[in-house]
Amino acid sequence: MRIHELKPAEGSTHKRKRVGRGIASGWGKTSGRGHKGQGQRSGGGKGRYFEGGQTPLVRRLPKRGFTNVFQKVYAEVKLNDLNRFAPGTVITPELLIESGLVKKVNDGIRVLGNGEIDRALTVQAHSFTKSAAAKIEKAGGTVEVI
Repeated sequence: MRIHELKPAEGSTHKRKRVGRGIASGWGKTSGRGHKGQGQRSGGGKGRYFEGGQTPLVRRLPKRGFTNVFQKVYAEVKLNDLNRFAPGTVITPELLIESGLVKKVNDGIRVLGNGEIDRALTVQAHSFTKSAAAKIEKAGGTVEVI
């Protein structure tokens, strides 16, 4: 077998329909689009949610809820993730970003009480849950709200 003898598999290719090439082709003049109207125009057609002119479902349904523009978004850190630091370390937002525990400080850092902590650390954050603050102090560390 040579490269010039290769052919695509039977039925895998289709000949492109050449429209607008005269009456004899069967696809001349209007090129299969008919006379006038939406479908005949370039770019014509109905959108995905068009319902024949009646009010679309999206507009018929009532709206629910709202977005609170004053909401604070905290970067959350779990307590058991702080065990990777050496005892006596002062944990700051900069240190958390550097270590990869937090990607960015949005409206602040909140320490959650998930898991246990087994070393005395000084943790500086914008917010603490009650359980997180209690566990840090129980382990001999200190909590500092920035």
